[in-house]
Amino acid sequence: MYAVAAVLICVYIILYLLAKKETPEAVPSRLLIPFYRMALYLYKRTCAKSFSFFKNRRAEDDLQRLYPGEDRNRLCTVYYVRKLALFLIICFVGTFLGGLVSIKAKMSETLTEGGTMIRGDYKEGEKELIVKTSLAEGGEQVFRIFVLPQRLSRKEADALKKDFGEKLPWLILGKNVSLTQISHNLCLEESFEGFPYIVEWKSSRPDLISGAGIVGEAEGEGEAVTLTATVNYEDLFWEEVIDVCVVPPTISSEERIHRELEEFILISEKNSRGEEEWKLPETFKDERLSWQQVVEDNSLLLWLLAMAVAFMVYLFSDKDLHKLLLDRRISMKKDYPDTVHKLALYLGAGMTIRGTFQKMSMETETKAPIYQEILFTCRELKNGVPERNAYEHFGKRTGLQEYVRLSTLLTQNLKKGNAALLFQLREEAQRASAEKLLRSRRMSEEAGTKLLVPMIMMLAVVMLMIMIPAFSSMGV
Repeated sequence: MYAVAAVLICVYIILYLLAKKETPEAVPSRLLIPFYRMALYLYKRTCAKSFSFFKNRRAEDDLQRLYPGEDRNRLCTVYYVRKLALFLIICFVGTFLGGLVSIKAKMSETLTEGGTMIRGDYKEGEKELIVKTSLAEGGEQVFRIFVLPQRLSRKEADALKKDFGEKLPWLILGKNVSLTQISHNLCLEESFEGFPYIVEWKSSRPDLISGAGIVGEAEGEGEAVTLTATVNYEDLFWEEVIDVCVVPPTISSEERIHRELEEFILISEKNSRGEEEWKLPETFKDERLSWQQVVEDNSLLLWLLAMAVAFMVYLFSDKDLHKLLLDRRISMKKDYPDTVHKLALYLGAGMTIRGTFQKMSMETETKAPIYQEILFTCRELKNGVPERNAYEHFGKRTGLQEYVRLSTLLTQNLKKGNAALLFQLREEAQRASAEKLLRSRRMSEEAGTKLLVPMIMMLAVVMLMIMIPAFSSMGV
């Protein structure tokens, strides 16, 4: 992960130096200016040229419809730069977090290169490590080992005696199911978590179960073994006797080597309990061992996840843009009856079509999309575009059948006069109002259907609130 982070940081630094002179638009925060500069630099040298993979024709058309009259190249530049900047930000944050996770994992290592670790005092408690080594015969071997602290001071050991005696048979089971079916190594520890006692183990059959809990191979259906635990804490001593039955295990050569090496490690740890440091065994069966601590390092996974999120955000930004266009069209569709009514009203008052559009364009403070389209049409008329073409452009820009029909009425009646147009607009207004009423009814019916499930769930909750107290009182 360090190499990946270093390479990406170098790439970011190079991009930043190359893009220092870029001047991006619409940067939401000053802190993000470097990323927007790098995005603009990349856009000019990739997206703006022949790299069509990063471009989306439909998204560019959506931009043109969302912002009529704006320069298409400028809109595309701002849009793609924003997408690239968001991609770069996510990659940077993912790399930064991945580096922190990797550093944290590295700092959690307590095993030195020589295989030595400091025990610490009793306040630090027991330390758990995962270590690995390699053998010529057994391959790579991984172990979970526990390093106990230095000896505890004397504290209220007598009060825990009964509880310890009841739990001890279950504490030593390890991977075994019960004491009558012992096939895996037992946890015959010298001390157990939550108890300040020192335990010494003796076995009636050391060949079947050693004092370290290593289980040998039993013959027949099973052999009984008596384990005696001598428990002491300062001047408090007593014995716990546990009867177990060892059944024949089925183990591979690797498992056998693992057990032998595990017993070797446990014995080494036990012999160094009085020392401040414990050095892991350097040799095993005339083979030299080198140890490495296994720590959980998810930094690379976090980085890969950040890269995936960055790509997904970049690709799905076009869908969000298209959704904005759909919402815009829905808003214009809702405003269609009011628009036709106003056109009929102003034309009925003696105004021309052009004057009607200019009058309606003054209502742009509402920020409704249809009034923005009307304002753009007025600008076209002011710039010398023929009325017929301006009204046709108005219908095509909306992309809705209703407005295309309206623009057709306007263009067809330019030569016929306002009398015929006024009659047609009034009919169109009545039809639009009827369609709006029908659409509202349909939406209310759909809303009622969607509320059916929550209402049933609420009814069930109310019934339970009534029935549970009733049945409780009947039981009394």
